[in-house]
Amino acid sequence: MRLNPADDSFARSIRAALGGDVLRPVEDRYLEEPRRRFAGHVGVLAMPRTVEEVAALVRMASDAAVPVVPYGGGTGLVGGQVMTDGPAPLLISLERMSNIRAVYPSENILIAEAGTILADVQAAAEEVDRLFPLALAAQGSCRIGGNLSTNAGGVNVLRYGNARDLCLGLEAVLPNGDVWHGLSRLRKDNTGYDLRNLLIGAEGTLGIITAASLKLFPRPAEVGTAMFQVASPEAAIDLLALARDQVGEGVSTFELIHKQGLRFLSELLPDVRQPFAEQPEWSVLIELGLSGGMSPAEALMALFEAAEAHGLVNDAVVAQSEAQRDELWAVRERIPEANRLIGSVSSHDISIPISRIPEFIQRGFEVVNALGTFRINCFGHLGDGNLHYNVFPPKGHDRSDYDAQRHGVKRAVHDLVQSFGGSVSAEHGIGRLKTDDLERYGDPVKLNAMRAIKTALDPKGIMNPGAVLKG
Repeated sequence: MRLNPADDSFARSIRAALGGDVLRPVEDRYLEEPRRRFAGHVGVLAMPRTVEEVAALVRMASDAAVPVVPYGGGTGLVGGQVMTDGPAPLLISLERMSNIRAVYPSENILIAEAGTILADVQAAAEEVDRLFPLALAAQGSCRIGGNLSTNAGGVNVLRYGNARDLCLGLEAVLPNGDVWHGLSRLRKDNTGYDLRNLLIGAEGTLGIITAASLKLFPRPAEVGTAMFQVASPEAAIDLLALARDQVGEGVSTFELIHKQGLRFLSELLPDVRQPFAEQPEWSVLIELGLSGGMSPAEALMALFEAAEAHGLVNDAVVAQSEAQRDELWAVRERIPEANRLIGSVSSHDISIPISRIPEFIQRGFEVVNALGTFRINCFGHLGDGNLHYNVFPPKGHDRSDYDAQRHGVKRAVHDLVQSFGGSVSAEHGIGRLKTDDLERYGDPVKLNAMRAIKTALDPKGIMNPGAVLKG
């Protein structure tokens, strides 16, 4: 166990109060985040089994003025799960708190502990013929507490909303060790300030989510998936409007894919079967979930015919089986894997007003190309305005060759985002990576209110210090 000498007495106090089984050796996976931009340190690693144990750990940390870092699945991309400086923290991993406490199919509600893997929440919903629609590339390893703490998005936000929109209530441990029993199953509750939405998206800086009451939905009777070649980002937006006109809220996924992402797949993951013989400059992955009436495949073909008549699309592949659907999804879902294998100079999780996205993409190419010879992979959730705008080194070069330019590239992209009325953090949070960005682009009144809330709930500043707000 990696303990500083000063940590020995604190670890002994935990062992005496909760037993040695709560403490665990600190493995390397707890010391870094997936992009390896941050290397952290840990004084004591605890894996509680109950909310009472979480409360006891936080209370002891508060009394001893020891920083606390909550840990979910470790999949966050902005460094919120690793503490890089200051006193070695108590890291509280929720991975042993992974029970589905209750399912209420008639109410469309499921109650899960924070350490439950997202895919297991989805599976528990499916067992009662319901849908939990939060869907992410990391759903096999990310945990629902972390999803809520970062207000995760994913591919179904267009129809179902972010993690915040899928939660009715929380159980959480506050910075003084008190437990808030807020696992409401009510859809209407106007009794004062909304602590649920305060803790969701706070990235563990205001408390630790230990369980959540989650919304379920009827499963669509049929699902249809297709990849459309589109003439341009403008055409993609017009296609989205046309799809909504034809099938309304049946559109659950609408993902924009640039040719550069397909090139990366060919270069590094040639096992991924691509739908078109010639890679299109722009394409859209679209998925419909319908109940009754026209089948999704028929709806997609009707959409293609209408879009072709308007000059919006050039070609399409409509999945005719579950295997073909999986192949189309593999194209979208493995683009981030190819990105990681190449290594970006700078990655940007941004949102832009949807009607301005085509103009932003064009200006972005101009701004980045003025800084050097880079490859740009622009893709993401077009239906909700969230783009992953990632800048890569030229072929044959490593991202480390451009470390000196990384800050300048990020600043140029984020300044452009700000000028378009966008956000420099769409779905990944602030963590430690974007605290300077929040200071630079955030509204001063909002920042002052955030600091006041942090001081009121966490006067000792022990909860995930350095994340979201600068110290």
